[in-house]
Amino acid sequence: MMLDLLGGFGEKGRTSLAVNSGNDRILLDVGIKVGATGAEYYPALAGSAGDIDALFVSHAHEDHVGALSWLLSRGYAGPIFMTAETRDEAPATLAGYADAEDLKRFPFPADRIELFQPGDTLKSGNLSIRTGRSGHVVGGVWFAVDDGESRLAYSADVVPDSNVFVMDTIPQCDLLVLDASYGADPVSGAARAREISDWMTRHANGCLLPTPLSGRSLELIAALPGPFAIHASMRASLETQIGASTALLPGVSGLLQRRLRDAADWTDADLLPSMPLLADDGMGEAGPSSRLLPRAAAAGFPVLLTGHLPSGSPGDRLHKAGRADWVRMPTHPTLGGNVDIWEKAGRPEALGHSCAADSLADLKIHIPPLLAQCRTGQRIKVPARSK
Repeated sequence: MMLDLLGGFGEKGRTSLAVNSGNDRILLDVGIKVGATGAEYYPALAGSAGDIDALFVSHAHEDHVGALSWLLSRGYAGPIFMTAETRDEAPATLAGYADAEDLKRFPFPADRIELFQPGDTLKSGNLSIRTGRSGHVVGGVWFAVDDGESRLAYSADVVPDSNVFVMDTIPQCDLLVLDASYGADPVSGAARAREISDWMTRHANGCLLPTPLSGRSLELIAALPGPFAIHASMRASLETQIGASTALLPGVSGLLQRRLRDAADWTDADLLPSMPLLADDGMGEAGPSSRLLPRAAAAGFPVLLTGHLPSGSPGDRLHKAGRADWVRMPTHPTLGGNVDIWEKAGRPEALGHSCAADSLADLKIHIPPLLAQCRTGQRIKVPARSK
């Protein structure tokens, strides 16, 4: 089994891998890189996409599905596997991040989507693709690909210590592709959640919390210490996510339902509220927060950013100008989580995706078989299973 690193290795964004075994070739995720331009915005896929047998999408965030229309424009004609939640959320992601001309010519292909549920095992040619809940978003999954001689486990985005979501254990494998978004950050998710809750308590009379529509939004709602508002356009999606109780930890669905029921709806025509306001997306690149960030800056309204800030993004510019605070809400593994994932997977060779090169070097200190030198554009061999 050979693995082509098409995006996300030595960099954050455009996450994509091609798995090759004999005549079988599949693609795992097809993301874009926020802040990049030209070819670097898309996966490093050479030539036509016509030789790809199937595409498997882990979840609907832009760095995992944002290049779908681009892939279709390059001739991809095969099936697209995703969960129902990913299918429902992907069109909005493409509207915010796909090239306008690509999206016009190749809109979201609803008739080609092959649905599965987390926990299902899928087939493509000789490849068996096992799935499991990621702990990152409702409907998000990891993939474990087996060709009978070796097994690759690709985490996509996972959260092993979420306060909201369930993550299934990634199986033992011969090569593990880890979500290394936070490198060797040792601070636990619980500690970061407390820090965010304390910040929001200090700004309970009004603040803006930009957040992705799925995933982190529920983590923030769980961490909010008092009354809050949401952009009204988010309510239907949040209700659907909270209703997916099998993706959530026991008891969490009821808590979130009560919190959302009591949340105030806010629209662009309203005055900025005297309570915390959640609005998507998390970087200010699209959605209501693309309008709210400049409005908050002009009004001196406090802003807390809680996720990745690509260089040059609206959120990044506001933070660098001293007009927004930043505390990372862990929606990816911190150091202890990744070490635990690696140990349970049998301590195999490993790669780290969604991570800068220097952070990979730091992570290798704790996971010695990590191939920290691997970069987007390279091809590597998945080790054969030990006899």
